[in-house]
Amino acid sequence: MATGYVFHPEYLWHDTGTSAGVLPADPTAGVQPAVHIENPEAKRRTHELIHLSGLLAELLVVEPRRATMTELLRVHTPAHVQHIRAQSDLRGGGDAGDGFSPVGHGSYDIARLAAGGLLALVTAVADGDITTGYALTRPPGHHATADTGMGFCLFNNLAIAARHARTVHGLARIAIVDWDAHHGNGTQTIFYADPTVLTISLHQANCFPPDSGWTHENGTAQGAGHALNVPLPPGSGHAAYLQTMHQVVIPALDRFGPDLILLANGVDANVFDPMARQMLTTATYRQMTRLLVDAADRLCHGRLIAAHEGGYSPFYTPYCVLAVLEELTGTTTRITDPYATIVAAYTSEPLQPHQQDVIDAAADLVPRITAPATTPTP
Repeated sequence: MATGYVFHPEYLWHDTGTSAGVLPADPTAGVQPAVHIENPEAKRRTHELIHLSGLLAELLVVEPRRATMTELLRVHTPAHVQHIRAQSDLRGGGDAGDGFSPVGHGSYDIARLAAGGLLALVTAVADGDITTGYALTRPPGHHATADTGMGFCLFNNLAIAARHARTVHGLARIAIVDWDAHHGNGTQTIFYADPTVLTISLHQANCFPPDSGWTHENGTAQGAGHALNVPLPPGSGHAAYLQTMHQVVIPALDRFGPDLILLANGVDANVFDPMARQMLTTATYRQMTRLLVDAADRLCHGRLIAAHEGGYSPFYTPYCVLAVLEELTGTTTRITDPYATIVAAYTSEPLQPHQQDVIDAAADLVPRITAPATTPTP
């Protein structure tokens, strides 16, 4: 089966302004104008590498569409959608809600196109046109809650896709795996009381949002047990993430029995990323993706859709994404990681006891997940 691919030039036109990293430029306070950390460059270079590698010719290009108001409101409040629209209408743009998430002039329609890119892939999977898919979208989404944007996110693309999969296509159980370096708090909050959506987040502990994503955050009401968090200590690398996949993620997916797996593919846990302090390499992302592909083949007829989230190193992000895409397609391109020899020792770092303690605590919660009462949707 084919792998779908969503990309659109408008994603690069989401204007985050002249912030100095994450702070708005303010010369009076000594904050010199620069480039916002969530800018188009890493995504542009990623798309270009996918093309250069020859992989683009093997992907089924899926045209995105703009998510409708009905689709946005399955996840977000009317007030939030109106806020993003109003901020987008301002000539100088505005903010999504937390004071650090720029909304450029016209970003409302671009954010709808980003959410709609995921919807197009979900539909293609449900129709049997593709088995796996990758959406290289912007702006990202996993921090956005029902009623506010934050962490550079305007609308929660994956949550909108999950609701679409259930409401429109009848896929009963959706698993969302998030290995972005930052806690997928928005996605977790939206589905915190929902037993039909399993959220699993691997992230750097206490990075962003502050004091969020601890192991005890495990769902509530009917959704109790259906939110899993693995807050890995700063400096956790290849061994810790692979152990988490084997000991927590894959057993949780096996127990839940999803009809579709959605992946929040933030690659900002990579060794060169400025927004976190983890040590992952392309080899890590390749092996983690292979484990997810195998799980999807075993559990849900191969249905696995990845959405691009974080990843702020313009020179290393493209290779991490290419590794993920090669595993989704089962193809090896002529492009190899040119930084592999530089970071080779990073993957040999052993699993540390304090990292294993966190993984064990999360693994202890896997039995709380409710197994499906019926066989998975065909």
